[in-house]
Amino acid sequence: MSKYYYELSITPKENYEFFLDLLTNLTNEAIEEDKGTLISRSEESLEDVAFGIEVFAQKLSIECKISLEKKENIDWIKKYQESVKSIEIGNFFIRPEWEEKKEDKIDIIINPALSFGSGHHETTNSCVQAIDKYLDGKETVLDVGTGSGILAIAAAKKGCIVDVCDTDEVCVVDTKSNFELNNAKINESWIGSCNSAKKEYDVVIANIVADVLVIIANELKNCLKIDGKLIISGILDKHINRVLNKFKDLEQIEIIQKNEWYTVVFKK
Repeated sequence: MSKYYYELSITPKENYEFFLDLLTNLTNEAIEEDKGTLISRSEESLEDVAFGIEVFAQKLSIECKISLEKKENIDWIKKYQESVKSIEIGNFFIRPEWEEKKEDKIDIIINPALSFGSGHHETTNSCVQAIDKYLDGKETVLDVGTGSGILAIAAAKKGCIVDVCDTDEVCVVDTKSNFELNNAKINESWIGSCNSAKKEYDVVIANIVADVLVIIANELKNCLKIDGKLIISGILDKHINRVLNKFKDLEQIEIIQKNEWYTVVFKK
């Protein structure tokens, strides 16, 4: 990668399409269109292209603002990696694979595209906190709406037998990949929800959204063994009372609040 690149900006006052066609013919680089401005970037000098555009505008007597700048190239992959931070939650250390693990913590590797599902979002964070506190490693666990699989991986890392499901096939595929990355094992997985479960579990985890939790409340309860624990999350403060009312037949063990988000732990 070159240390510098050139950025050519062209803003014609009229006949925009003429300049777009000309720039397309003068350079093989991708062209960005931004509110009437054409932008071309290249590691090669664009001086000849800028000169050609200037002559073209003069010949047609069209006012055109032309700017050519030399800019420093940025290693965007490195910049992205620097922006993604590891996080410690209880006995867990959640990190991208390019960071070193902590020997005294349970190691979870997640390479996130977004903060959600990487342990940084309040709901994921508080669910991991609940897993750390309430699972001793002997339980059968179902992660409903598994997403990145981080909660299922946390349970598996504690020694639990873990099943996962999600209505999004991509999430199930991604979860399997993340399990392999963490040298962890999924017991069973399926595309769908907890109503397709074939057994009852010691622990059911559902970090979804309040509306869905209310809709599938009975299915979540039906998946639980007697004395089993239910961890639900993704609940905004304005919905907490409605959700609690839907699960009022269970014993409420703990409510965890982080900013406007709630996680609730129940016992059947």
